[in-house]
Amino acid sequence: MPLHVKASHQYSPFSSQGAALTPLDQYQRLVDSAALRADDHQTRIIQRLQRLHDDLATYDPPPIPNSTPSLSLVSTAHTLAIPPEQVPKGLYLYGDVGTGKTMLMDLFYNTLPGDIKRKRRVHFHSFMIDVHKRIHEAKKQLGLGGGDPIAPVARDLAKDAYILCFDEFQVTDIADAMILRQLFEKLLNYGVVCVMTSNRHPDELYKNGIQRSSFVPCIDLLKERFEVTDLDSGTDYRRIPRTLSHVYYDPISEENRRELDKLWKAYTSDPSDPVLSNRKLETWGRELLIPQSTSTVAKFRFMDLCGKPLSAADYLEITKNFGTIFLVDVPKMGLDKKDLARRFITFVDACYDSKVKLLALSEVPIFKVFADEPNAKEGEISAHMRSIMDDLGLSSDTVGSSSMFTGEEELFAFARCCSRLVQMGSRDWAETAGVR
Repeated sequence: MPLHVKASHQYSPFSSQGAALTPLDQYQRLVDSAALRADDHQTRIIQRLQRLHDDLATYDPPPIPNSTPSLSLVSTAHTLAIPPEQVPKGLYLYGDVGTGKTMLMDLFYNTLPGDIKRKRRVHFHSFMIDVHKRIHEAKKQLGLGGGDPIAPVARDLAKDAYILCFDEFQVTDIADAMILRQLFEKLLNYGVVCVMTSNRHPDELYKNGIQRSSFVPCIDLLKERFEVTDLDSGTDYRRIPRTLSHVYYDPISEENRRELDKLWKAYTSDPSDPVLSNRKLETWGRELLIPQSTSTVAKFRFMDLCGKPLSAADYLEITKNFGTIFLVDVPKMGLDKKDLARRFITFVDACYDSKVKLLALSEVPIFKVFADEPNAKEGEISAHMRSIMDDLGLSSDTVGSSSMFTGEEELFAFARCCSRLVQMGSRDWAETAGVR
């Protein structure tokens, strides 16, 4: 059966109704301008994204039913579904960190035809926070009689966007694992097309997770309804040498504190946007106090940010509001500070996802705040940890070794955090981050 296509017109990539450039056009332009290096593997992925782009240009998504008083939230969500063969297959793009997955997905998203308005690009972690909020509201609407809260959530998400681009798809939480199969099944039945990046093949998702057998149908759905492809280019673009920018200061000394204070004054010198104390942000119905901030720049002591029980949603709200963040008095963290370390990793992930410019003052070099000893030797690192660090382009000289993290997910999160701190310390990042 053919794809469900628009009957009114055919899309031309250069027409006024669409984007000026297609994914392949834009990729070639970036290569020609030397903004990107030519990469056969990336070209292969771009060609697949180009095919999906062309399919979406003529794809006519089915109408999504409205909720009406005469229909319950449950029954409404079970109305019209489109046969799978009439929906363009999504793309599940996996590969090692630094191989360009996010860049390629963003290139695809930014070159979608201009007449496509119902689209959304989101980091998967942020998406799941939104999903949990919506499920909470749906449960309240369903009341004591109960019912399926995922059905109305899927309907509303499909109404908002029929093209979803997820960055860094991963499943580490049993609550997410139990939701995702139903959620994706309903979204796909509503004709939603997804493109997602991940570090893992679908078969490796939620590996060794609690009740993983309940998640296996979701893996099967991904493999059936998505084109699963890897980006194994052999080139880690984060390993290409970058000029470091002076945004990290150590140790915690009066001299370094004065240097960071000079930068703070420079970033907050606009008299029309003065520094406020204890600015209030709202997240999940409660208030977060920002110790010092203008409308775009914030400053925290480490313990104000990571010494309190803040969640990923809190850090995302902070990084969404402030493009530049100063963080002072970052301590070296050992086993006795594991909770602080976990929150710091979550904060760094939020900074990276929101493209925040981070300036920090730390007890030891910021890359080594988790290290067991300042001069840890490579021989002290486990073979598994060394493999992860090698995948991320890290050396023990840069980040040291840490016995704080044990499980596979913890080890990967630690190494990825160090990799991101290195990247966020580059001049390239400092010159482009912080824009709001």
